[in-house]
Amino acid sequence: MATPETIVNEWDPDALDTDEMILQMGPQHPATHGVLRVELRTDGEIVKAARPHIGYLHRCFEKHCENVDYNGVMPYADRMDYCAAMGNTLGFALAVEKLHGIQVSPYVDTVRVIMAELQRIASHTVAVGTYTMDIGAFTPFLYLLRDREKILDLFEWTCGARLLYNYNWVGGVSHDLPEGFVKATRDLLREFDSVTYPELLDLIIHNRIFVRRLSHVGVCSPEIAISHDLTGPNLRGSGIARDLRKDEPYCGYENYDFEVCVGKGQYGPVGSCFDRNWVRVVEMRESSKILHQALDRLEKMEKTDVHEKVPKRVKPPKGEVYFRTEAPRGQLGYYVVSDGNINPYRVKVKSPCFTAMSAFHHLAKGMMI
Repeated sequence: MATPETIVNEWDPDALDTDEMILQMGPQHPATHGVLRVELRTDGEIVKAARPHIGYLHRCFEKHCENVDYNGVMPYADRMDYCAAMGNTLGFALAVEKLHGIQVSPYVDTVRVIMAELQRIASHTVAVGTYTMDIGAFTPFLYLLRDREKILDLFEWTCGARLLYNYNWVGGVSHDLPEGFVKATRDLLREFDSVTYPELLDLIIHNRIFVRRLSHVGVCSPEIAISHDLTGPNLRGSGIARDLRKDEPYCGYENYDFEVCVGKGQYGPVGSCFDRNWVRVVEMRESSKILHQALDRLEKMEKTDVHEKVPKRVKPPKGEVYFRTEAPRGQLGYYVVSDGNINPYRVKVKSPCFTAMSAFHHLAKGMMI
């Protein structure tokens, strides 16, 4: 593993051969908002070193949160990840509820699980669909976005928003599920289980071209994954069975039967790009299993007011809390300090994407541009 000294030496201008170049790789595209810039040292088409410059999208989110009340944080949390907003607000709501001593009803817990797992599927469809498009396959992207649109329709039907929901509140959720939601979700899952998932396996996962392009690329060993604090599909893709829904359950996840999906190195070394993609695909199937169970629970449950435990004024006692959840990208942690007022005294967030970039230079070294 590279030490800080060797990384510095790799970028010593005096050590460069004449055939090597420093390139600013980007990605400079309107859709990325300038969130990342990769600086490459190349020898022809071979990447000798890659330095990610991160943090351009940090818009003082944590300081904003310290200047609004607790409920006012939710729209900011939504915007940390446009593809997985439900998971962002869920983590903050659970952190403040722990600080406040609020215990929501099993009905609210079940609704939150349904929304979180629908969001996980919607998020993974974007990840897998755009990934296949990047390596040359366009059709799977359309198939997956078709199902994502149906999930976003369910969200819009419930709370009126398609991407940024402000749905999870401290002590509850903003809207109860509308009449007919359970049937519509079952119809969606039935089509996903019988059509979309088998199509994914046939069109992508076991496709010879797909396998050959990914199975020996970007190999992240279990040792590198652990030492660089990777979480979520990136960690599980390296064969490590770590999932907070199993290891530190919240919202009643301990009552659901599902498997932790890990990379198995089916076509090459474990921890490859193939394995990370494989994990996201099979996680969608496991989310579907959780959703079927949650819908069954919901139908047998006594319905309660989703605002029953929402405080008229969120004002936790003095104290601090750190709470983390298994968001679609990985472990999302919130550290919240209360001084007894209506605004948080301090808010800090640990993003799974930010820590994942720490391993980038290891995975990119020696690859083709």
